[in-house]
Amino acid sequence: MINTTRRDFIKKSSLAAAGLTVGMGFPTIDVKGSIIGANERIRMGFIGVGNRGSQLLEAFLKVPGVKVTALCDLYKPYLYRNYSQVDPRYFLPKGRPVPQMKEQLSSDVARYEDYRRLLDDKNVDAVCIATPDHWHALQAIDSVNAGKDVYLEKPVSMTIHEGRKIVDAVKRTNRIVSVGYIRRCSALYNKIPEIIKSGKLGEISMISSHYYSNMTPDGIGRMKPEIPPEDFNWDMWLGPRAYREYQYNIAPYMFRWWKDYSSQIANNGSHYIDVVQWLIGENAPSAITAVGSNHIIKDDRDIPENMEITYEFASGKLFNFRVCETTTVPGLKYGNIEIIGTKGSLYISDTGYRLYPARSGQFQSWDKPYEAEEYDSPKEDLAFKHVSNFIDCVKSRQTPVSSIEQSFRSSSFALLANIALEVKQRIIWDSINERVTNCDEANKLLHYEYRKPWSL
Repeated sequence: MINTTRRDFIKKSSLAAAGLTVGMGFPTIDVKGSIIGANERIRMGFIGVGNRGSQLLEAFLKVPGVKVTALCDLYKPYLYRNYSQVDPRYFLPKGRPVPQMKEQLSSDVARYEDYRRLLDDKNVDAVCIATPDHWHALQAIDSVNAGKDVYLEKPVSMTIHEGRKIVDAVKRTNRIVSVGYIRRCSALYNKIPEIIKSGKLGEISMISSHYYSNMTPDGIGRMKPEIPPEDFNWDMWLGPRAYREYQYNIAPYMFRWWKDYSSQIANNGSHYIDVVQWLIGENAPSAITAVGSNHIIKDDRDIPENMEITYEFASGKLFNFRVCETTTVPGLKYGNIEIIGTKGSLYISDTGYRLYPARSGQFQSWDKPYEAEEYDSPKEDLAFKHVSNFIDCVKSRQTPVSSIEQSFRSSSFALLANIALEVKQRIIWDSINERVTNCDEANKLLHYEYRKPWSL
């Protein structure tokens, strides 16, 4: 077991100065000799087994032919699956999810506090990474360099630069990588492309989507820096990010409301952005405008409680996305996604869709093109379907339904929105060269300087 302290970081800094880089410590593996047979058991290691990591652990355990051989986490009660040892403060404020950890694991499952030791484990074929966003790039790149296939939680990365580095590493190593945009496996969502192709919507002009959550009045609360619990490795948790004192409303779980570690547009919003990007066939926006506000919820967050984003496409389509954490009242006629066309409008949720025909408008005269259509979908276990697709692809070496390239593009929508919000102006995006063409300040936000000794 490795307990990384600040003293350890100083020691590793000297190694980095000597040219031994921590973040890229694995040689490229020739995968030709390591392809897994179609009937062989896939040995899975899990990096991050908190809230989402535990959900994915349960999903993988349902998949035939999967054996869990290793776990890695910086919080010992999560690592050793001991609910009774969880710090009582981690149940506050009310609503913070703490995994039950009731799954049945083999007694020989290896446990690691340092993910690099898990990647050294020859008893691991593939890894599931469900750590905070600021860790995704280092862990994903180190994993493929170590010869592991990867199931990576969304978003792909914390920055555009990191995301492209992951894509490049996957191409170079020929590893199988899937990203947790689970709706790509949905039978319901896979019906939508046929509706669009049928012409019932006519020409698509605008798309709207949203994420709603009422966190008023106190949100994640207001807390002061404190000493972290002895069984939580805070310094390692920060990783490449600048050092700061521990707060109970940052980790675990609540990092999603701190811009150094995540954001709600990237966490929840990018799920729906991925669907929209897929359905309308737009890989990247040409311009992005974002505004946000913080004036109602009384907490420590440094991301907006409410955020409005407009994505412009070269085709002329407009895509509006809203993050609203001050209400749970639906923002659309139905569902989470609205696709507006000249002949009809389509509303989509995770449980069905509604298709409404358009009426002729001012100066126009034409008949209603079809009758309204409603569809309610059977419930789907999307996490299970999605991880099953990953395991199938590990065996077949085919591209997963959520490929790294398209997932990187979906995640980039969210990251660009955060940049536009930060610089407070409409930014023009060159998706070929992956640069902002009208704002130097925005380009500086495409990446950040890692804390030593971490290196991309």
